[in-house]
Amino acid sequence: MSDAKKFMYINRKAPYGTVYAWESLEVVLIGAAFEQDVSLAFVDDGVYQLMKGQDTTEVGIKNFSPTYSALGDYEVNKIYIEKESLEARGLTLDDLQHLVWEDEDEDWAEKDSIRVVTSAELAELFEEQDVVLSF
Repeated sequence: MSDAKKFMYINRKAPYGTVYAWESLEVVLIGAAFEQDVSLAFVDDGVYQLMKGQDTTEVGIKNFSPTYSALGDYEVNKIYIEKESLEARGLTLDDLQHLVWEDEDEDWAEKDSIRVVTSAELAELFEEQDVVLSF
């Protein structure tokens, strides 16, 4: 039996202006490095964290968004986007980074990490977790 706990990290804040997004990403990578079962959920303004083409030069902050593309290398492949949050902000899946992981059981085939789910589906996923942390 695996000792891995199921961790869900909920990202609710825009990527810049606070430290929440960056700190969440750091904690996710640490949890994955310790072989925990890690999932991420992006709700509210957190959906902006995965936007394509982020440019932070004008605000003078390092753009950490490319780091999300490394999540698959850490076996973090359960990334949930709340459908209602996307729609409320006029966004679609096409506005977000394309995040993938490689399935070794299928000859390293690339598979999508992002799943768009309703708030009701997300609530069910929260119930399945051992630990839920909100950023």
